[in-house]
Amino acid sequence: MDRRKFLGSGLVAAGVAATSVSAAGKGRRSAAQERFLWGTATAAHQVEGQNLNSDYWLLEQLEGSPFVDKSGDACDHYHRYPADIAMMAAAGLNAYRFSLEWARIEPEEGQFSLAVLDHYRSMLAECHEYGITPVVTFHHFTSPLWVAKAGGWTVQRTADRFARYCERAVAHLGDMIGVACTINELNFTSLLDAKDFIPVARRNAFMAKAGQAVCSDNFSSPPFGGAQATARTVISAHRQGYEALKAGPGDFRVGMTVSMSDFQAVNGGEAKRDAIRAVAEDQFFEAARGDDFVGVQAYTRERVGSEGLLGPEEGVPLTQMGYEVWPEATEACIRRAWNMTGCRIIVTESGIGTPDDAQRIAYIDENLAGVARARADGIPVDGYIHWTLIDNFEWTNGYEPKFGLVEVDRQTLRRTPKPSLAHLANYAKRGL
Repeated sequence: MDRRKFLGSGLVAAGVAATSVSAAGKGRRSAAQERFLWGTATAAHQVEGQNLNSDYWLLEQLEGSPFVDKSGDACDHYHRYPADIAMMAAAGLNAYRFSLEWARIEPEEGQFSLAVLDHYRSMLAECHEYGITPVVTFHHFTSPLWVAKAGGWTVQRTADRFARYCERAVAHLGDMIGVACTINELNFTSLLDAKDFIPVARRNAFMAKAGQAVCSDNFSSPPFGGAQATARTVISAHRQGYEALKAGPGDFRVGMTVSMSDFQAVNGGEAKRDAIRAVAEDQFFEAARGDDFVGVQAYTRERVGSEGLLGPEEGVPLTQMGYEVWPEATEACIRRAWNMTGCRIIVTESGIGTPDDAQRIAYIDENLAGVARARADGIPVDGYIHWTLIDNFEWTNGYEPKFGLVEVDRQTLRRTPKPSLAHLANYAKRGL
């Protein structure tokens, strides 16, 4: 396939993984949209490196920061993406979920970088060259520093700015996008608030420190900002972003991704469980109804008693993140998302933080057995995207947790595929 074809300004009209307005027509599903997505995922800040203009870069540098490492060069995926995509293709995967970095595309308000947009166009071209469907996330946790200084996601104006960014980015990239996610885990701040994971006083103090560093009285960055205001803004941003992406070039599905847990009531915990779900999930599912799909992101369960969360059960193994190894959560969350929204489902993230790759392989097998059961019951699950491609920067936990299908040497950044990469790809070859 001629890669130059995909770097031009016109619509993509060739390639099994490409979507074409002229061939498929707006509102119709192309052949690429019909196939089951077998893939893996990354997020820009976690792998690209040197994301200097983002809010999280600043937060990492602050004295007393909860980030145990600084992202730094991360995995240098910004420059090494051709080899990383080739590695996925060689294994036999057919989808790659990655995010655009808003802070690179619009480093200052109203100043859009053509060079960065061309960079992401080249990434899309690389995917198409190998027959890989690009699943593009427009916001994955990090925002431009100027957005955070102006109130971040606690102010409605950010939703309008996000829609403008989506409109500009899709105009440049839309003809090459296979699937689009507006905002990654847009419910994450509400989820942490419902679980009382970050005490209000602590997160307010951290935001105040960040604001002092950049001379802003309004600095806010999820998930450290106010949960109720953030929920209103991200829901508005999703709706506006959805419309902007649908109005642009290309013919691709658009949806949100939701951070889910298999909340299980224990010893009379039903009312408390339902209250947590209402804040952490249900208001976002309501906003998703009518979308092309919902992205389910599930890793574990949460046991809920009458007074709140109970923590891990004794005897259940834990991941490097400190929560239970519970692959059954993916099936439970698929079923709940389907029941709540009636939308088609893509598992946009599920994985396990462990240095033991045999444990990762077992986790994948149990996950996919649940996906198969859901599909057998008629739930329209259109893909499984494993978190993550390469061992990377896991936010406040730094580089210690190992979620990758590929090992990254922290001294040389050399990639070494783990057996789990080939194991997942075998499913892509034979199906569920």
